[in-house]
Amino acid sequence: MDCLLGIETSCDETAAAVVGTDGVIHSNIIATQINTHKDYGGVIPEIAARMHVEAVNLVIAEALQKAGQPARDIAAVAVTQGPGLLGALLVGLQAAKTLAYIHQKPLIAVNHLEGHIFANFVALDAPSKLEAPYPFLCLIVSGGHTQIVLSPAAGVYRTVGRTIDDAAGEAYDKAARILKLGYPGGPAVDQAAQNGNAEKIKFTRAKIRAPENKFDFSFSGLKTGALNYRRAHPEARMEDICAAFQQTAVEMLVTNTLAAAQEYQISNIYLAGGVAANQTLRRALKSAGEMRGLQVHIPDLRLCTDNAAMIAGAAIRSYKTGHFAELNIQAKPNWELA
Repeated sequence: MDCLLGIETSCDETAAAVVGTDGVIHSNIIATQINTHKDYGGVIPEIAARMHVEAVNLVIAEALQKAGQPARDIAAVAVTQGPGLLGALLVGLQAAKTLAYIHQKPLIAVNHLEGHIFANFVALDAPSKLEAPYPFLCLIVSGGHTQIVLSPAAGVYRTVGRTIDDAAGEAYDKAARILKLGYPGGPAVDQAAQNGNAEKIKFTRAKIRAPENKFDFSFSGLKTGALNYRRAHPEARMEDICAAFQQTAVEMLVTNTLAAAQEYQISNIYLAGGVAANQTLRRALKSAGEMRGLQVHIPDLRLCTDNAAMIAGAAIRSYKTGHFAELNIQAKPNWELA
């Protein structure tokens, strides 16, 4: 079985993985920078790029060693070309190009968002699920992206809903900053919300009035609502604010996704991205979807945040069809999936 080496450095995780062309993960190594960036309350691009330089060779070596695959035996090298932070992307691209050149292996450029989708199709501890049931919808929710993607066929994507301001993960981080919960905000808000009463506080859900954008999201007002409520009610329990904030955000995500599924007559829904690790969102989407007779697929928690196994998984189709990149490809920080 041929294996691909995946490399991911789009933000603040330096990751490398070895994945078989059957979608089975042989190694998935991640070096996170969270402990460094939390002192700043967010990712500092220059620091992220420098830390990628320090970690990338070690992470790649560990991924190859754990998989028992020397670099010379890898069938191809897959790497995130974008979107992401320019300096961070360049580190991964340079590492991938160098390995591909030295060992004369094909290079495959991967869109980071397509990688998140493929976190649902690679396999950690079970047979691969590479054959997707087309058509499907995928709700991609992360710190930088929030969008509903329709995929009618392999490699074909159309964004049918997106945030018009803050991404959901970004709104979580800002709410956590308001409540002094630290960084990253998503897990902190989610944890606090488990001990709160969401019914004590009502936050307004933004309504997108344009019919052509009816599945779009807006989280900026929700973040502002949390800030204003905290200022007006300093005695309020932080856990209750988190619970109300999270309930409103999750309702927005689930409602729009299910509405899009109904509009396009889609029966299979996938969840992807860092915020896909949020327990409340996972439960709510699964429950609401199944009540409507839909199949809701949720990735393993270990594959929700940025990782290289998803990048290698997204590259398998390109490898099998011989769709390779040139060694002079450049980073695409703003690369749209659709």
